[in-house]
Amino acid sequence: MYKLKAADWRPQHFRWEVKDRVATVSLNRPERKNPLTFESYAELRDTFHRLQYAEDVRAVVFTGEGGNFCSGGDVHEIIGPLVKMDMPDLMRFTRMTGNLVKEMRTCPQPVIAAVDGVCAGAGAIISMASDLRYATPAAKTAFLFVRVGLAGCDMGACAILPRIIGQGRAAELLYSGRSFSAEEGLAWGYFNEVLPADKLLARAQEMAKSLADGPAFAHAMTKKCLHQEWNLSIEQALETEAEAQAICMQTNDFERAYNAFVAKQKPAFQGD
Repeated sequence: MYKLKAADWRPQHFRWEVKDRVATVSLNRPERKNPLTFESYAELRDTFHRLQYAEDVRAVVFTGEGGNFCSGGDVHEIIGPLVKMDMPDLMRFTRMTGNLVKEMRTCPQPVIAAVDGVCAGAGAIISMASDLRYATPAAKTAFLFVRVGLAGCDMGACAILPRIIGQGRAAELLYSGRSFSAEEGLAWGYFNEVLPADKLLARAQEMAKSLADGPAFAHAMTKKCLHQEWNLSIEQALETEAEAQAICMQTNDFERAYNAFVAKQKPAFQGD
């Protein structure tokens, strides 16, 4: 079986750490509020793709350094060159950015965004594409594409954002490009929790560690169904979940949980 040890990876365009089966991605250009470049987009896409083969990662935390999450595409290194590109090159770029979202949504590990400060453009998309989102009171999230003359339909925003916060709220944000506060995001269900900046990363990693210690195969199945069932009828979803749960019932973790219950102990899941 093809497996990779993610702790050995050495990305060039962001900080990467694996500890206790939790991988932490840290965008580390704090002097520019952690913008993305062509190279960092591609490396993030490839990293999330490889996670399906990583035997030592069961959850991922995505964050930014210096009090901000991500300011989106770098104005000088991405926006400027895009103005001069022809249509084939533009399509290659927009498909690459969409593929980052696809890899985040289809990797088996739950992804947790830890959002502080600026979370704009592609940064907002990364938080949106995550499975869980924690924020500080200073978080300002903006799907600001319209403010640079582009449509709000970027990197899956028109498909994913309405499912998180509702069609009306999503439409208002995507048409206006305005930022919303952590308080709004919490009330809408965009953020799972808002907490002080000095507790943000620890809380995200604590949750990630909890997931990593759980039944990893079952978590991956939950994530897969959450993603795929958007396109299914209720009848199809019921059949999909019946098949998924029957498969999970064949795992060793299911038997471990039963034996632990009988013995009045806490199950020690191993992910198989």
